[in-house]
Amino acid sequence: MRIGINRLMLAVAAALVAAAPAYAQRASLADRVGVLEQQVNNSQANTDMLNQLQQLRTEMQALQGTIEQLQHENEQLKQRNRDQYLDLDGRLNRLEGGAPAATGAEPVSAVPAAPATKPAAATGSERAPTVRGDASSLAAAGDERAAYNVAFDALKAGNYDYSAQLFQSFLELYPNAAYTPNALYWLGESYYATRNFKMAESEFNDLVARYPTHDKAAGGLLKLGLSQYGQGNAAQAQQTLEQVISRFPGSDAARTAQDRLQSIRLGQQLR
Repeated sequence: MRIGINRLMLAVAAALVAAAPAYAQRASLADRVGVLEQQVNNSQANTDMLNQLQQLRTEMQALQGTIEQLQHENEQLKQRNRDQYLDLDGRLNRLEGGAPAATGAEPVSAVPAAPATKPAAATGSERAPTVRGDASSLAAAGDERAAYNVAFDALKAGNYDYSAQLFQSFLELYPNAAYTPNALYWLGESYYATRNFKMAESEFNDLVARYPTHDKAAGGLLKLGLSQYGQGNAAQAQQTLEQVISRFPGSDAARTAQDRLQSIRLGQQLR
Protein backbone atom coordinates (compact mmCIF):
# COMPACT_ATOMS: atom_id res chain seq x y z
CA MET A 1 0.00 0.00 0.00
CA ARG A 2 2.75 2.35 0.96
CA ILE A 3 4.59 1.45 -2.23
CA GLY A 4 1.52 2.41 -4.25
CA ILE A 5 1.27 5.82 -2.64
CA ASN A 6 4.89 6.55 -3.37
CA ARG A 7 4.44 5.58 -6.95
CA LEU A 8 1.44 7.90 -7.21
CA MET A 9 3.41 10.82 -5.77
CA LEU A 10 6.24 10.23 -8.17
CA ALA A 11 3.81 10.17 -11.05
CA VAL A 12 2.27 13.49 -9.99
CA ALA A 13 5.71 15.00 -9.58
CA ALA A 14 6.71 13.79 -13.00
CA ALA A 15 3.55 15.23 -14.46
CA LEU A 16 4.26 18.60 -12.84
CA VAL A 17 7.80 18.58 -14.16
CA ALA A 18 6.53 17.77 -17.61
CA ALA A 19 3.92 20.55 -17.44
CA ALA A 20 6.37 23.27 -16.36
CA PRO A 21 7.83 24.00 -19.83
CA ALA A 22 4.33 24.35 -21.32
CA TYR A 23 3.37 26.91 -18.59
CA ALA A 24 6.60 28.76 -19.15
CA GLN A 25 5.87 28.80 -22.85
CA ARG A 26 2.40 30.24 -22.25
CA ALA A 27 3.88 32.96 -20.00
CA SER A 28 6.50 33.86 -22.60
CA LEU A 29 3.82 34.09 -25.31
CA ALA A 30 1.72 36.47 -23.17
CA ASP A 31 4.75 38.70 -22.69
CA ARG A 32 5.37 38.78 -26.39
CA VAL A 33 1.74 39.66 -27.08
CA GLY A 34 1.97 42.46 -24.51
CA VAL A 35 5.07 43.86 -26.20
CA LEU A 36 3.38 43.71 -29.58
CA GLU A 37 0.29 45.48 -28.21
CA GLN A 38 2.51 48.17 -26.71
CA GLN A 39 4.27 48.63 -30.05
CA VAL A 40 0.91 48.90 -31.80
CA ASN A 41 -0.23 51.49 -29.28
CA ASN A 42 2.99 53.41 -29.72
CA SER A 43 2.57 53.29 -33.48
CA GLN A 44 -0.97 54.65 -33.15
CA ALA A 45 0.30 57.43 -30.87
CA ASN A 46 2.97 58.29 -33.42
CA THR A 47 0.35 58.38 -36.15
CA ASP A 48 -1.81 60.70 -34.04
CA MET A 49 1.17 62.94 -33.39
CA LEU A 50 1.99 63.06 -37.10
CA ASN A 51 -1.61 63.95 -37.90
CA GLN A 52 -1.60 66.73 -35.30
CA LEU A 53 1.72 68.02 -36.61
CA GLN A 54 0.36 68.11 -40.15
CA GLN A 55 -2.74 69.96 -38.94
CA LEU A 56 -0.54 72.52 -37.15
CA ARG A 57 1.50 73.00 -40.32
CA THR A 58 -1.67 73.60 -42.31
CA GLU A 59 -2.89 76.14 -39.76
CA MET A 60 0.49 77.88 -39.77
CA GLN A 61 0.42 78.14 -43.55
CA ALA A 62 -3.07 79.64 -43.38
CA LEU A 63 -1.91 82.15 -40.74
CA GLN A 64 1.14 83.01 -42.83
CA GLY A 65 -1.10 83.71 -45.80
CA THR A 66 -3.30 85.95 -43.63
CA ILE A 67 -0.25 87.81 -42.34
CA GLU A 68 1.07 88.37 -45.85
CA GLN A 69 -2.33 89.67 -46.95
CA LEU A 70 -2.49 92.06 -43.99
CA GLN A 71 1.05 93.25 -44.72
CA HIS A 72 0.11 93.89 -48.34
CA GLU A 73 -3.01 95.83 -47.32
CA ASN A 74 -0.95 97.81 -44.80
CA GLU A 75 1.59 98.77 -47.46
CA GLN A 76 -1.23 99.84 -49.76
CA LEU A 77 -2.68 101.98 -46.96
CA LYS A 78 0.71 103.57 -46.29
CA GLN A 79 1.14 104.29 -49.99
CA ARG A 80 -2.28 105.94 -50.17
CA ASN A 81 -1.41 108.05 -47.13
CA ARG A 82 1.91 109.04 -48.71
CA ASP A 83 0.14 110.00 -51.94
CA GLN A 84 -2.41 112.06 -50.02
CA TYR A 85 0.38 113.73 -48.07
CA LEU A 86 2.34 114.58 -51.20
CA ASP A 87 -0.80 115.84 -52.92
CA LEU A 88 -1.66 118.05 -49.94
CA ASP A 89 1.92 119.25 -49.66
CA GLY A 90 1.99 120.08 -53.37
CA ARG A 91 -1.26 122.05 -53.17
CA LEU A 92 0.04 123.96 -50.17
CA ASN A 93 3.24 124.74 -52.03
CA ARG A 94 1.24 126.08 -54.95
CA LEU A 95 -0.77 128.24 -52.56
CA GLU A 96 2.52 129.59 -51.22
CA GLY A 97 3.73 130.27 -54.76
CA GLY A 98 6.21 127.42 -55.06
CA ALA A 99 6.72 124.58 -57.51
CA PRO A 100 4.61 121.42 -57.09
CA ALA A 101 6.01 118.73 -54.83
CA ALA A 102 7.33 115.47 -56.29
CA THR A 103 4.63 112.94 -57.09
CA GLY A 104 6.70 109.77 -56.76
CA ALA A 105 6.53 107.27 -53.87
CA GLU A 106 9.48 108.69 -52.11
CA PRO A 107 9.51 107.65 -48.38
CA VAL A 108 9.09 110.01 -45.72
CA SER A 109 12.24 110.84 -43.83
CA ALA A 110 12.22 110.98 -40.07
CA VAL A 111 12.45 114.86 -40.36
CA PRO A 112 11.07 116.14 -43.78
CA ALA A 113 12.49 119.46 -45.00
CA ALA A 114 10.27 122.35 -46.10
CA PRO A 115 10.30 122.94 -49.87
CA ALA A 116 12.28 125.73 -51.41
CA THR A 117 9.52 127.94 -52.68
CA LYS A 118 9.44 131.07 -54.72
CA PRO A 119 8.13 134.03 -52.70
CA ALA A 120 4.37 134.01 -52.80
CA ALA A 121 3.56 137.61 -53.65
CA ALA A 122 6.71 138.68 -55.49
CA THR A 123 4.90 139.44 -58.74
CA GLY A 124 3.92 142.80 -60.13
CA SER A 125 4.26 146.09 -58.30
CA GLU A 126 3.82 145.86 -54.56
CA ARG A 127 1.44 148.30 -52.95
CA ALA A 128 2.68 150.71 -50.35
CA PRO A 129 2.98 149.10 -46.90
CA THR A 130 0.41 149.61 -44.20
CA VAL A 131 1.73 150.34 -40.73
CA ARG A 132 -1.19 150.58 -38.34
CA GLY A 133 -0.91 153.52 -36.00
CA ASP A 134 2.08 154.98 -37.88
CA ALA A 135 0.71 156.15 -41.25
CA SER A 136 2.65 159.43 -41.07
CA SER A 137 5.90 157.55 -41.65
CA LEU A 138 4.87 157.00 -45.28
CA ALA A 139 5.66 160.64 -46.00
CA ALA A 140 9.35 159.85 -45.74
CA ALA A 141 9.26 157.36 -48.63
CA GLY A 142 11.25 159.20 -51.29
CA ASP A 143 14.52 157.70 -52.39
CA GLU A 144 13.69 154.93 -49.98
CA ARG A 145 11.04 153.60 -52.36
CA ALA A 146 13.41 153.69 -55.32
CA ALA A 147 16.00 151.64 -53.40
CA TYR A 148 13.30 149.26 -52.27
CA ASN A 149 12.05 148.76 -55.85
CA VAL A 150 15.54 147.80 -57.05
CA ALA A 151 15.72 145.00 -54.48
CA PHE A 152 12.12 143.95 -55.12
CA ASP A 153 12.70 143.75 -58.87
CA ALA A 154 15.62 141.36 -58.27
CA LEU A 155 13.33 139.24 -56.13
CA LYS A 156 10.63 139.13 -58.82
CA ALA A 157 13.26 138.03 -61.36
CA GLY A 158 14.18 135.07 -59.14
CA ASN A 159 17.68 136.37 -58.33
CA TYR A 160 17.34 135.49 -54.69
CA ASP A 161 21.00 135.75 -53.70
CA TYR A 162 21.22 139.17 -55.33
CA SER A 163 17.89 140.32 -53.86
CA ALA A 164 19.12 139.27 -50.41
CA GLN A 165 22.19 141.46 -50.84
CA LEU A 166 20.06 144.39 -52.03
CA PHE A 167 17.57 144.08 -49.17
CA GLN A 168 20.46 143.89 -46.71
CA SER A 169 21.86 147.10 -48.17
CA PHE A 170 18.42 148.70 -48.00
CA LEU A 171 18.06 147.81 -44.31
CA GLU A 172 21.48 149.28 -43.58
CA LEU A 173 20.41 152.54 -45.24
CA TYR A 174 16.86 152.54 -43.85
CA PRO A 175 16.83 150.55 -40.58
CA ASN A 176 13.59 152.16 -39.32
CA ALA A 177 11.80 153.48 -42.40
CA ALA A 178 8.36 152.93 -43.89
CA TYR A 179 9.47 150.02 -46.06
CA THR A 180 11.70 148.42 -43.42
CA PRO A 181 9.08 145.79 -42.43
CA ASN A 182 8.52 144.85 -46.07
CA ALA A 183 12.26 144.64 -46.64
CA LEU A 184 12.61 142.34 -43.62
CA TYR A 185 9.86 140.11 -44.97
CA TRP A 186 11.29 139.85 -48.48
CA LEU A 187 14.82 139.40 -47.17
CA GLY A 188 13.48 136.42 -45.21
CA GLU A 189 11.76 135.17 -48.37
CA SER A 190 15.02 135.48 -50.32
CA TYR A 191 16.73 133.26 -47.76
CA TYR A 192 13.77 130.87 -47.59
CA ALA A 193 13.73 130.42 -51.38
CA THR A 194 17.37 129.30 -51.29
CA ARG A 195 16.67 126.97 -48.32
CA ASN A 196 18.75 129.08 -45.95
CA PHE A 197 16.15 128.47 -43.26
CA LYS A 198 18.25 129.61 -40.31
CA MET A 199 18.80 133.10 -41.71
CA ALA A 200 15.21 133.23 -42.95
CA GLU A 201 14.01 132.46 -39.43
CA SER A 202 16.12 135.31 -38.06
CA GLU A 203 14.59 137.87 -40.46
CA PHE A 204 11.00 136.72 -39.97
CA ASN A 205 11.48 136.68 -36.22
CA ASP A 206 12.86 140.23 -36.34
CA LEU A 207 9.88 141.36 -38.42
CA VAL A 208 7.28 139.85 -36.06
CA ALA A 209 9.04 141.14 -32.95
CA ARG A 210 9.48 144.71 -34.21
CA TYR A 211 6.27 145.13 -36.21
CA PRO A 212 3.58 142.85 -34.68
CA THR A 213 0.72 144.93 -36.20
CA HIS A 214 2.15 145.39 -39.68
CA ASP A 215 0.30 143.87 -42.61
CA LYS A 216 3.30 141.57 -43.19
CA ALA A 217 3.24 140.27 -39.61
CA ALA A 218 0.81 137.41 -40.30
CA GLY A 219 2.78 136.17 -43.31
CA GLY A 220 6.03 136.71 -41.43
CA LEU A 221 4.85 134.58 -38.51
CA LEU A 222 3.69 131.89 -40.95
CA LYS A 223 7.06 131.84 -42.70
CA LEU A 224 8.81 131.87 -39.32
CA GLY A 225 7.07 128.56 -38.54
CA LEU A 226 7.90 127.12 -41.94
CA SER A 227 11.54 128.15 -41.56
CA GLN A 228 11.67 126.36 -38.21
CA TYR A 229 10.13 123.31 -39.86
CA GLY A 230 12.70 123.51 -42.65
CA GLN A 231 15.44 123.20 -40.02
CA GLY A 232 13.81 120.09 -38.58
CA ASN A 233 12.25 121.77 -35.53
CA ALA A 234 8.80 120.25 -36.03
CA ALA A 235 7.56 120.83 -32.48
CA GLN A 236 8.61 124.48 -32.48
CA ALA A 237 7.16 124.96 -35.95
CA GLN A 238 3.79 123.59 -34.85
CA GLN A 239 3.71 126.00 -31.90
CA THR A 240 4.46 128.94 -34.21
CA LEU A 241 1.82 127.89 -36.74
CA GLU A 242 -0.73 127.59 -33.93
CA GLN A 243 0.14 131.19 -32.98
CA VAL A 244 -0.66 132.26 -36.54
CA ILE A 245 -4.12 130.73 -36.23
CA SER A 246 -4.80 132.27 -32.81
CA ARG A 247 -3.35 135.74 -33.54
CA PHE A 248 -4.70 136.18 -37.07
CA PRO A 249 -7.96 134.19 -37.23
CA GLY A 250 -9.70 134.13 -40.59
CA SER A 251 -6.65 135.39 -42.48
CA ASP A 252 -5.05 133.68 -45.48
CA ALA A 253 -1.98 133.09 -43.32
CA ALA A 254 -4.10 131.36 -40.67
CA ARG A 255 -5.74 129.09 -43.26
CA THR A 256 -2.37 128.18 -44.74
CA ALA A 257 -0.99 127.58 -41.24
CA GLN A 258 -3.87 125.19 -40.53
CA ASP A 259 -3.18 123.28 -43.74
CA ARG A 260 0.54 123.11 -42.97
CA LEU A 261 -0.17 121.82 -39.46
CA GLN A 262 -2.25 119.00 -40.90
CA SER A 263 0.48 118.24 -43.42
CA ILE A 264 3.16 118.12 -40.70
CA ARG A 265 1.08 115.88 -38.45
CA LEU A 266 0.26 113.53 -41.32
CA GLY A 267 3.95 113.36 -42.21
CA GLN A 268 4.80 112.40 -38.63
CA GLN A 269 2.21 109.62 -38.68
CA LEU A 270 3.83 108.17 -41.82
CA ARG A 271 7.22 107.77 -40.22
